[in-house]
Amino acid sequence: MTHAFDWSRGYPSQRLPIFGRNVVSTSHPQAAQAGLRMLQNGGNAVDAAIATAAAMTILEPVSNGLGSDAFALIWDGKTLHGLNASGRAPQAWTPEYFKRRHGADAATPPKRGWDSATVPGAVAGWAAMSERFGRLPFADLLAPAIEIAERGYAVPVVVQQKWAAAVPLLADQPGFAQAFMPKGRAPHVGELFRFAAAARSLRLIAETKGGAFYGGEIAQAAAAHASAHGGAMTAADFGAYRPEWVQPIGMDFADHTMHEIPPNGQGIAALIALGIVKQFDIAALPVDGIASQHLQIEAMKLAFADTYRFVAEPASMEVTSAQLLDPGYLASRARLIDMHRAQDFGHGNPAKGGTIYLTAADEHGMMVSFIQSNYMGFGSGVVVPGYGLSMQNRGHAFSLDPASPNVVAPGKRPFHTIIPSFLTRGSGAATEAVMSFGVMGANMQPQGHLQTLVRMLAYGQNPQAACDAPRWRYNAGLEINVEAAMDPATVAGLQALGHRVEVINDSYQDFGAGQFIWRLGDPAVEGYVAASDPRRDGQAVAY
Repeated sequence: MTHAFDWSRGYPSQRLPIFGRNVVSTSHPQAAQAGLRMLQNGGNAVDAAIATAAAMTILEPVSNGLGSDAFALIWDGKTLHGLNASGRAPQAWTPEYFKRRHGADAATPPKRGWDSATVPGAVAGWAAMSERFGRLPFADLLAPAIEIAERGYAVPVVVQQKWAAAVPLLADQPGFAQAFMPKGRAPHVGELFRFAAAARSLRLIAETKGGAFYGGEIAQAAAAHASAHGGAMTAADFGAYRPEWVQPIGMDFADHTMHEIPPNGQGIAALIALGIVKQFDIAALPVDGIASQHLQIEAMKLAFADTYRFVAEPASMEVTSAQLLDPGYLASRARLIDMHRAQDFGHGNPAKGGTIYLTAADEHGMMVSFIQSNYMGFGSGVVVPGYGLSMQNRGHAFSLDPASPNVVAPGKRPFHTIIPSFLTRGSGAATEAVMSFGVMGANMQPQGHLQTLVRMLAYGQNPQAACDAPRWRYNAGLEINVEAAMDPATVAGLQALGHRVEVINDSYQDFGAGQFIWRLGDPAVEGYVAASDPRRDGQAVAY
């Protein structure tokens, strides 16, 4: 029986960095332990990442699930590889389809239900990573997740808060209550939650290396459920899905290079902002002072203005990533910043020239930056009965405007917010891995990448300190949110520059959460230092 504890956060605390030769860091301790178990059993960082990701679909269903999408950056010891496992639209999806079903005035697909879900890519991503880089049998990697789903786990504090908040919004979606309201409500903190239906799917996925998910009984069940509830997704849509290996894009800063997955994701926004910030001597400005924060906020605004205007599936973009990252173009954008006032920027003209994150590293030098997401909390709210397949709602990110580069089309991938990141030093054959990292949380992700990296590279803060530090979040126009822990003098100074500032106490909701692994030297000797964000239930673990 659960004791009647007060589960609120009593006092502010600072986590300490974690050191080790084999490390896993994510937002739930049991998932991190699942990954560490693979490393202890002779697996590598990719094996650990897959085991952690699978466990997270059970342990943090408020953010991700078997119906999620995923992206990864993998350092194999010599080269950085990118994986885009984001889902594609069903073949029936067109602007006319949505306007016929949801009204002529609809601007986007709906937020919830089958008409918000694209084909999930995460499971295919796991299989692709295992096939190319894994060391252990694929079925071994899913064993911890299956065990957790069958035996159950005590629901932690932050996850429970988001679970309870989602129930009023999603209780009527098909399959949701059966899966996630076993007693007619959200579980309480510390209450046991079992997910036998998801364990069934995980066993099928393990036995078939994902085949049952995309060409077997799971795909058939999903298609039948979609048909019964007015959705257009078919088994053929599942069967046609393939993840894509991609070349990462990067931006140099302070003798390092930050890498991101190229569009259809928003990782390029972090690179644009970093490329603008480096036009200034930010290291000369006090780390938590008004000027440093103002400069980063304005750079982020400029980056988002271009990202939201131009970024989509690459084949649909009017400009290339190279044009958006062109040094001359970024210098021209940087000249728009006024250090004495906040501005609301429009996009430029470059043509002239609810998510989980995890990271793992092993003593042989392999490092993985991996992100997996439902998009908005539980996503679409749809859960396929008997299989525990909770579908993301990435389709809502499409536009129904034919003039938009992000307009919906059959088989197309929507604009994505989830972005893993990676830091290297050097070039060519002399390139060295430095850090695998990410900050989850919708459009907070590139903002978190920018803020934490600037703290580490420009100001020398260690990864845990950079993770703990108070953050701001740009919303739109002149509006920003700041964490309550930010220096009141800095907050007042930003307001004086014209920023419309709202101080927020709920850090989970507005400021994301990061996981960081920094390489200290030879992984087999010095190992790594890891950090895990106090804004989540998570933990970095090592041996």
